[in-house]
Amino acid sequence: MTGNVSQIDLQAAAKDIMRQHGFEPDFPPEVGQQLAQLRANPPALTAGADVRDLRNLLWSSIDNDTSRDLDQIEAAEKLPNGDVKVSVGIADLDAFVPKQSAIDQHAAKETTTVYAGIRNFPMLPEELSTGKTSLLENQDRLSVVIEFVVDSDGHVKTSDVYRALVRNHAQLQYNSVGAWLEGKGPAPAKVAASADLQVQLHLQDEVAQKLKTQRYENGALNIQTDELRPLMMNEQVVDVLNQQKNHATELIEDFMIAANGVVARMLEKVSSLRRIVKQPQRWDRIVQLAATYGEKLPADPNSKALNDFLIKRKAADPDHFADLSLAVIKLIGPGEYVLERPGDPAPGHFGLAVQDYTHSTAPNRRFPDIVTQRLVKAMLAGRPNPYSDDELSAIAANCTEKENAARKVEREMSKRLAAAAMEHRIGALFDAVVTGVTPHGTFVRVMQPRIEGLLAQGQQGLDVGDKVKVKLIRTDVQHGFIDFARV
Repeated sequence: MTGNVSQIDLQAAAKDIMRQHGFEPDFPPEVGQQLAQLRANPPALTAGADVRDLRNLLWSSIDNDTSRDLDQIEAAEKLPNGDVKVSVGIADLDAFVPKQSAIDQHAAKETTTVYAGIRNFPMLPEELSTGKTSLLENQDRLSVVIEFVVDSDGHVKTSDVYRALVRNHAQLQYNSVGAWLEGKGPAPAKVAASADLQVQLHLQDEVAQKLKTQRYENGALNIQTDELRPLMMNEQVVDVLNQQKNHATELIEDFMIAANGVVARMLEKVSSLRRIVKQPQRWDRIVQLAATYGEKLPADPNSKALNDFLIKRKAADPDHFADLSLAVIKLIGPGEYVLERPGDPAPGHFGLAVQDYTHSTAPNRRFPDIVTQRLVKAMLAGRPNPYSDDELSAIAANCTEKENAARKVEREMSKRLAAAAMEHRIGALFDAVVTGVTPHGTFVRVMQPRIEGLLAQGQQGLDVGDKVKVKLIRTDVQHGFIDFARV
């Protein structure tokens, strides 16, 4: 099978898998009609009584190397008392997409952009999500700004939310900014060219690390998940690379968690969507897992104790920490969206160790964030809640279902991309670790690149965690199979 045939197969396979999991990858004709109207009558990009002009703030964005659907930009300012004011600007998608319009109805069904590796299936037309509503460099944009003041201990003291006109002054990437912040690489060109931007990013990094430390002290889980990204050349998958966490990815993650907490607390007096992870029902299995490492966890779910165990394991065995993290994530169970009415007890988010959490920072790619944005804007304008409890409840259920489906699509495509990347390495030897022993077979993950496959030969007597040397003997791109033999 040539690379290009694999390529065509993969494009077609991605679309088929999307449909199998309940998605509609193509936009209906009404969406095109709404886009034409938007081109003819775009929203006015002007500041006014209820829209502040913050274009002069030194805003920047940090995202993946290839991302064009930019949802947020950040700025920070040191206050005279040593506290830091952080501002997070979120794309004002609602200004372009009214509730119940054709684009909104399609987004409400799909609920999320699906990143299938070989291509993205956007929830919104790309003319918006990577164009008019994306916070692209040197473009004036409408936004909802979430502002919060952080003290020297990493506590959020005060917060404010308002609408503003903003301008991204530097579109930056995780890998290059992360390496620079950690002292492992040179400053990216845009950063090197601006002393002010260097100060700004160091300040943001400093605050984010304090926010993270504070979350860990509250029991947020320190888990590592490796994201695989296909490396393409001449439209062929030639390799898969690991996207690892660094100070730049943590900076964005910690600012978004803080910003989402601000919005959740703001909406306490109205019905809204919450993002929750319940206390794990399979806590007893997590306790057993810790016991295999000689560690004792309390009988009742305790995120702080679990995090202390994880930190210890990360230091003791960094090579297998991603595997342990994955096992813990599976036992905790996935997050879900729920309706929260005023006065309801908050179930909270077990993995983040927070009681108040919603999704509000990615409206270009997640539907719950658009809904939350409308709730926020209605509250700021003194208007009634645009959604009934029944609507919010139905949206929450559909978003949870589609998010789980999106994960399945991404996992199925990830296997096919890995098989395509390994096609030209048949016969190669790899260091591997056993990740699963099931009735369906014994599975191993090779260390570089971190790809999982079936140990088709020589699996006898092996158990999870054993290190083995393996040879790649077969790949099947169509089905996403990768087979190894023990050497």
